[in-house]
Formats: sequence, C-alpha cells, structure tokens
Amino acid sequence: MNSITDVGGILVGHYHRLDPDAARGSGWARGVTVVVTPPGTVGAVDARGGAPGSRETDLLDPANSVRYVDAVLIAGGSAYGLAAADGVMLWLEEHGRGVALAGGVVPIVPGAVIFDLDVGDWACRPTAEFGYAACEAAGVEVDVGTVGAGVGACAGVLKGGVGTASTTLPSGVTVGALVAVNSAGNVIDQATGLPWMAQLAEEFGLRPPPTDELATLAQLESPLSSLNTAVAVVATDAALSPAACRQVASTAHDGLARSIRPAHTPVDGDMVFALATGAVEVPPPVDTPAAFSPETALVTAVGSAAADCLARAVLVGVVAAESVAGIPTYRDTLPGAFERPRR
Repeated sequence: MNSITDVGGILVGHYHRLDPDAARGSGWARGVTVVVTPPGTVGAVDARGGAPGSRETDLLDPANSVRYVDAVLIAGGSAYGLAAADGVMLWLEEHGRGVALAGGVVPIVPGAVIFDLDVGDWACRPTAEFGYAACEAAGVEVDVGTVGAGVGACAGVLKGGVGTASTTLPSGVTVGALVAVNSAGNVIDQATGLPWMAQLAEEFGLRPPPTDELATLAQLESPLSSLNTAVAVVATDAALSPAACRQVASTAHDGLARSIRPAHTPVDGDMVFALATGAVEVPPPVDTPAAFSPETALVTAVGSAAADCLARAVLVGVVAAESVAGIPTYRDTLPGAFERPRR
C-alpha cells in the first residue's frame, strides 16, 4: 500500500477534531496519530533541531534497560498534546501490552509533538481521549494529508499534513515511513513550484506550473508562528539491535534534509523514531570484516531506504493536504503542476 503498515504488524490510527469554520484563534483544528507496534518491537530515536517536545525518549537510548516499544505518539498541541499519551497507555494496558511486572503492565509509549497552536483556538488541545481513540482506529489503511497530527500542520508557506511511504529491499526486508510535516522550511521550491528533489517531481508526475501560479506562490509568506517540527516514524521488519535502530533513525533524518529546506533549525524539533519488528533475519555478508558489527551492511541498507521513504512521505503529506483556517495548499495554489501536457 506504499505505507508504513506494509511492515507486518505495524498499525496506524488517527484521531482529530476539526471545525469547518476553524480559523486562527478559534475552533478545533488539532489531532494525534499513533503507530501501534507488534510485541517485541525494538525502538530508538534521534532528535535534531532546537525545539523538541517529547516523552520517553531517554528510555530509547541503547544503553538503557528497556528495548521494546508498544506504540509511538505524534500529537498536535505542542507540549500540551503529550497528554494524549495517557490514553494510548490506557488502551495498551487494556490489551495487555507493556512491560510485565508483578502488579500489571507498564506500556512503553514514546512520543513527540508539533507546534500548531496558532491554528484554531489555542485552548483546543489533545487529551487522553484523543490517544485512546487513535488506538481504537488503528489499522493497516493509512489516511494522509489533513488528518490526525497533520490537521493543524504547516509546511513553510503551504499546508502540511501526514504522509507515508514504503519500499522492499532485495533482501526481502520491508522499510516504511510516516511523518507529520509541520516544518519551518518549505517542501516546495517557491521559484519552481516543484519539490527540491527532481526525482520526487518525476515520481509524483509533477510538472512546472504556469507563471501566474508561480507568481502567486512567490508572494506567499507563512502567516503562522515560526515554531514548528516534523516528527517521523520509520519502521522495518528486519531484526535490529537497539543501537542499530538508533543508527537507522539517524540516517533517516537525511530524508527530512533532502525534502525540507531548511530542516533541523533552532525553531524545529525534528525527530525520527525507528522501529524494528524483528520478523526478518538477514545474515551478514560473508566478507564482513571481523572488526565490524555484523549489522553494518543491513543498517546501511535499511537506513538508506528509510531516508528515501521519509523524503517521499513528506511530499505525500503536503500534496494530499486540504486547507484549514485559510492556509493555502499545494493543490489549490499550483493546480497546473498536476496537469498533463497536451499531445
């Protein structure tokens, strides 16, 4: 399905509240997205930029004790949105997921937030109800665009959103990515109306828009706060150690840097979570030097694929986005980019 859920066992759920007449300062325009993992999924994270908002990320350090992740939360509402994790934990507890201890289970739910409080009413923020409802809605079909954590998102001068993508490596390993794009930088070059990567323009079938549309795009300025963040989850069915997962998360950040300019700024809290379900064992190449980790070749391949998937997912989120609170969208501003040339 060209989705992170192509990694077996990974499920995604959205929940949001969106008033049709939401505007800056009024109405609901907030949501959350939850990635639910199969049991035994190893997790890691890599944070970049100067304004992260997160929970349970220290636990994902490979040097620490807990290896497995039960779900990952991406929420709107800035730091207030972290309250949605309580609902995710409750849902997981009801389903027997978490670290098993004498008195019950403790679900492991790392998460991160985007700043979207300038869209809609500042006081309308995700609660535990949002996290629980997103888990209830989790499945293999993933809606994109103005959904879940992407409802109030912006991508530079245009509307942001949730995107996803996947690929399968020659080894049979599947790699997928999901991202909530709420970046300070632009995903679309205002000079050309096309994504920064020519390869993505070709893959999505985009063509240079007419000059009048480019003139409109060139005049756009972001009407919102400079506080932003792109939060992503990359996943694979390969068997990886926590340290290897951490390296995959680090490499996957290249996907943000390729597709968003600038990325990782002081006003972005860009963060990539990496998940490995462990369903596919890939032996190391026979010529791997004895001094190298046996995971070296696999981590290189998975990390590279994760970066490619993440770059595609960023564009998916922006291309699919629908307007909220008058924020211009790519499709509405540059419809000519989708027109096929006449023969």
